[in-house]
Amino acid sequence: MFETLKELLAEELQLDPNEITMESELTNDLGINSIELADLVMQCEDKFDIEIDDDNIHNFVTIGDVVKYLEAHK
Repeated sequence: MFETLKELLAEELQLDPNEITMESELTNDLGINSIELADLVMQCEDKFDIEIDDDNIHNFVTIGDVVKYLEAHK
């Protein structure tokens, strides 16, 4: 799950995949803004065939938070 998410981020946001870790903060470390986060959520929903409730998006601080959510709701 983490590797797939890392590939999505690297491809969509032109990030170095080697800099993306479970501890990477979406905004502080990776520079993801709210529009990019919304796009990432939509891509995750498509890729993993789940629906992410808008209220949960605010809890995503690190890549690990996103991975834990995806694993719990898969």
